[in-house]
Amino acid sequence: MPEPLLIVDVQCGFINQFTHHIPQRIVSLIKKDEYAPLLFTRFLNSTDSPYQRLLDWHSCSDKPETNIVPELEAFAKPELIFCKTGLCGMPDNLCNYFCNEGIERVFIVGIDTDMCVLKIAMDIFDIGIEPIIFTDCCASTAGLQAHLAGLAVLSRNIGAPRLRDAGLSDGFLAAP
Repeated sequence: MPEPLLIVDVQCGFINQFTHHIPQRIVSLIKKDEYAPLLFTRFLNSTDSPYQRLLDWHSCSDKPETNIVPELEAFAKPELIFCKTGLCGMPDNLCNYFCNEGIERVFIVGIDTDMCVLKIAMDIFDIGIEPIIFTDCCASTAGLQAHLAGLAVLSRNIGAPRLRDAGLSDGFLAAP
């Protein structure tokens, strides 16, 4: 039986020179047809967020930055896109979805390894669901060092066996 794939914040506003390779890797993973359903999170930077008030960071507050990347749009069903603000990690409606569906394990890919992927994976772990991170299908907008830092923290907090390689990196540790 297929298990869910959670695609974290792979949206237009988070694509840069360090993350540009992630959408196509996720498409390759989806085309293996081993994961279902496909769940998406989307970060929304609201006008009253700490990002705007405390950090003076105003990106990802509106379209097109909040749009799921074009490569993944066709796979994203509106009812399976869960919006979140800040470092809230897992939105309540996603937590409810996992509980109502009896999910025991979820595979996770996305952007930013050191922030949103890390936080949501730890939240999933905290509610007793096993998170599996495909490390080669995650990246950080801040670059390789931030990505590796996120993986180090995840390894310590959810266990190294939950960090796996999907075999989609073509031998590259960072963005090709």
